[in-house]
Amino acid sequence: MTKIGFLACETTVPSSGERRGDAFEHDLMIAALEPAFAEQGLQLHVIDWEAPIEAFDGIALAMLGTAWNYQDKSDQFIAKLDALSASGITVCNAPEVVRWNATKTYLRDLAQRGAHTIPTEWRSDVTTADALAAMERFGCDKMVVKRQVGAGALDQILLSRGDMPPSDWHYGHAAMLQPFLPAIAEEGELSFIFIDGALSHALRKRPAAGDYRIQSLYGGTESMHEPGTAEIEAASAIIAALPFPAPLYARIDMLRAVDGRLTIMEAELIEPYLYPEQGPDLGRRLALAVAKRLSQ
Repeated sequence: MTKIGFLACETTVPSSGERRGDAFEHDLMIAALEPAFAEQGLQLHVIDWEAPIEAFDGIALAMLGTAWNYQDKSDQFIAKLDALSASGITVCNAPEVVRWNATKTYLRDLAQRGAHTIPTEWRSDVTTADALAAMERFGCDKMVVKRQVGAGALDQILLSRGDMPPSDWHYGHAAMLQPFLPAIAEEGELSFIFIDGALSHALRKRPAAGDYRIQSLYGGTESMHEPGTAEIEAASAIIAALPFPAPLYARIDMLRAVDGRLTIMEAELIEPYLYPEQGPDLGRRLALAVAKRLSQ
């Protein structure tokens, strides 16, 4: 059988003594992929991405999987992907895709290519005065501040005009500032999973009561969503706007703007969770796509 690497990290691999609170998502992905891959003659091997290069001997293709600590070691992560690629291993998604997607300024690129995006300001750091000035420009009373390099709502904060930090506060990271969209707490976020550019499934993610973050670590919940034609077209337009051919996998996270249009929150192309619970055909689709790439 052809060996396929599924890159994990020290807190998602089952052998870890202290797994992340959302490591169960790693287990769900493996359970969905292993039997489907086996049917295509593919054998899945979970490997910590920080393992020595020798641990990848015999691997034909490496998926980035649950390498969920990459943002804290992004230079080392990309260097490892380059090394794997140089050794003849097909890396999915490719290192050049990761470089483009690792910094959220890719949203600016997508906007220039016609994607509908949330108004955003980009800063090397953010002070209280910066945040208040941005609220004035956005015409909003609530604003979200996110790291330009980050995942899973890491260090993300919600600022309110009536409850601002002290005047000497600063964020401490290169940041993006966006007006808070109330749809996140009302309709929720819609995620569209694409395999080789074709829609696999969609889901709706809602935050816990009193929160705005939709990740499971913060109590967020997910449910299946049957997208309408306009929603599929909106998500597919993001795939079409990417500056490279459709990657092996992509998760397009979208939110409804105040004008009623779906707008992109994130194009997750590195190590997104692909929600197999809401997409029972995900394993088969991904196995077929991997087999196709290896045959080319």
